[in-house]
Amino acid sequence: MRKKRWLALGLMLLLVLSTALAACSSDSKDDGKDESTGGKEKKEKTLIFGRGGDSVSLDPIAVTDGESYKVTQNLFETLINFGEQDTTLKPGLAKSWKAAKDGLSYTFELQEGIKFHDGTDFNAEAVVKNFERWMSGNAETRPYFASMFGGFNGDKAAVIKSVVADGDYKVVITLNRPQAPFLKNLAMVPFGIASPTAFEKDGKKFGDNPVGTGPFKFVSWKRNDSVTIEKFANYWQDGLPKLDKIVFKTYPENSARLNALIKGEIDLADGINPSDATSIEDNADLQLFKRPSMNVGYLGLTVTRPPFDNVKVRQAVNYAIDKQAIIDAFFEGQAEVAKNPMPPVISGYNEDVKGYDYDPAKAKALLKEAGYDGKEIELWAMPVPRPYMPDGQKVAEAIQKNLADVGMKAKIVSYEWATYLEKAEKGEADAFLLGWTGDNGDADNFLYTLLDESNIGSNNYTFFKNAETHELMLKAQTEVNEAKRNKLYKKAQEILSEEAPWVPLAHSTPLLAGRADVLNFWPHPTGSDKLDKVDFK
Repeated sequence: MRKKRWLALGLMLLLVLSTALAACSSDSKDDGKDESTGGKEKKEKTLIFGRGGDSVSLDPIAVTDGESYKVTQNLFETLINFGEQDTTLKPGLAKSWKAAKDGLSYTFELQEGIKFHDGTDFNAEAVVKNFERWMSGNAETRPYFASMFGGFNGDKAAVIKSVVADGDYKVVITLNRPQAPFLKNLAMVPFGIASPTAFEKDGKKFGDNPVGTGPFKFVSWKRNDSVTIEKFANYWQDGLPKLDKIVFKTYPENSARLNALIKGEIDLADGINPSDATSIEDNADLQLFKRPSMNVGYLGLTVTRPPFDNVKVRQAVNYAIDKQAIIDAFFEGQAEVAKNPMPPVISGYNEDVKGYDYDPAKAKALLKEAGYDGKEIELWAMPVPRPYMPDGQKVAEAIQKNLADVGMKAKIVSYEWATYLEKAEKGEADAFLLGWTGDNGDADNFLYTLLDESNIGSNNYTFFKNAETHELMLKAQTEVNEAKRNKLYKKAQEILSEEAPWVPLAHSTPLLAGRADVLNFWPHPTGSDKLDKVDFK
């Protein structure tokens, strides 16, 4: 009997022990305990980033929109980096670079031992193949390359002549003409280096399955809902990234995005309404972020479409719009009135340009002089909040009222974001709301990129052409003396103000918000944020 009792007791102890071990096993799976951390919890760190719109493509060279770059900034890396919250130049995939005295060639020494997410090697050959891919495109497929480097293989205006490998980890880029912002252009997010193996395999579908060298790699994309990326285990910078996963979640409405943040459904949110800033700052569970301002929100007037093919009508619209009222109503002190197509923080800004005061009487007189027939126009309103314009629909309604007051009827229309950009790019809008966040801190990135004839069909949605501004901008690109460059840009701004292809509206200070436990998030003035150092308390 005693033997049986001991046997029964042993079985019971074994059962209890087995249960305990099973529980421990379950705890390890659910709570992330493992031996490498001494049995301490190691929970997966997932950041959910709420944003206003979906990406257009995840191939950075194929797009110009900020929602795409928000993701690709963390999947791809450029040869040169910007500083954490400015546009100073830092090493990236290139550890160093040297320019020739004549400014016609640059030699880049590359980092070694780096892998793309698909396991292929990053080296000089990979860099050359990326440039070959970019240079063999066109303005429709490579819009930003056209804007920043003048053109493609064989084009007279092309800045880049050749890109060759000199060994495994050295690249020499030769130019057709000097370009003052060349290095800053290379640091821009569109020029992230992609895996040649992947883009040669996937062709036009590369944007659906992107492969770079960045701290995170692509996982999935649910259109108009979310993009998921995860930590790249073989990332070349030790200790980074801090997060295991990031989900970019789309909430078109600002209020819905903020509510999701308050409820703890997301960790970061951009596109915060200025009116919500105080309530966020008063909430101990949240924190408010201010992105350094480097943008412009504007009303574009397509100069190839009546009535905006008449400069007097364009000037009239500039006088008709009460910019200060718009800023007071929708920006709540987080913006200043714009008069030029570039913000005051950019070197070369022309303070002496007078701009257009709110003057409905002057607007009516100009419309009469122009012979405006009163025909209704279409006024395009952005369907998503943008850093330079928190609520495009409400701004459009205010402009509609201003135009009605001077005798111009406007019908507000909108489209899904990608369609909106595509149709505006083709010149299909009469008047359209849009804006721009600077990508490199240079005047060229605003004036030449957005308003030069070379960029019609890419970033110049107004189709504006002017021989004098074209000559000024090309001279400014090749002029390395900053004072002389600034003089050229200031003259260009005077002409642009007179020709009035835009109504510059506002330079905003974009607001973001996050949970109080989010660490090391530093909003970048370009609007493309690196999230490799972001962590939780």
